Amino acid sequence: MIIEDFKLRRTIRKYKNDQIPEKMLNELLEVAFRASTTGNMQLYSVIVTRDEENKKKLAPAHFNQPTVTTAPVVLTFCADFNRFIKWCELRKAQHGYDNFQSFYTATIDALLVAQQFCTAAELCGLGICYLGTTTYNAPMIIEALNLPKFVVPVTTVTVGYPAEIPAQVDRLPAEALIHDEQYKDYTSEDIDRIYAEKESLPESKKYITENNKETLAQVFTDVRYPKANNEHFSDIFLKIIREQGFQF
Repeated sequence: MIIEDFKLRRTIRKYKNDQIPEKMLNELLEVAFRASTTGNMQLYSVIVTRDEENKKKLAPAHFNQPTVTTAPVVLTFCADFNRFIKWCELRKAQHGYDNFQSFYTATIDALLVAQQFCTAAELCGLGICYLGTTTYNAPMIIEALNLPKFVVPVTTVTVGYPAEIPAQVDRLPAEALIHDEQYKDYTSEDIDRIYAEKESLPESKKYITENNKETLAQVFTDVRYPKANNEHFSDIFLKIIREQGFQF
């Protein structure tokens, strides 16, 4: 039954005004903290934002998406080596965690916790929305949340009781994503077959027409995620990661 429910899951961006009980939220976070973690180091922190004014401070970093200010709770999941490094220093242990490997390890830890929280929250009737904008404007989030050295925001989740149940968005067929034993590269015929349903959706054709493009792929490459934007935000994110203490 649970498996079937998850096959029907969808992202929720509009929430009721009902607040999430603090006890419930804390229990969900405790469940999340049981997620797998590298070396049992728990290299993450979660900033819980409930205050309306503080949500407004975060909103510009997420391009003022309404879900940030209307959600009862905004959770910012951070890669955090600050706590572990301080523990090492106080215990006369010389650390070597100011590098790319350490940053990436902490990022994985943070994302595992974020997903476990989302799974638990949805099982309890809550709705969630991941915000991919976190890494675009990390410097703004670091300032708004007063994040110290060796702490970098990697994803944000809004959470609340769903005000509506939107249509489920499309997904590629499982065959597109599963490779048995070894990676099997895609032929042009494979690509045509895998993307056929996505490209034939009415909303996909609408995106193509609205943006005056020839193909759906061009909507992604030229409009939604163009090279110039990717390079711009890459530069910003790499710079702030270094400023936060990770040198690579």
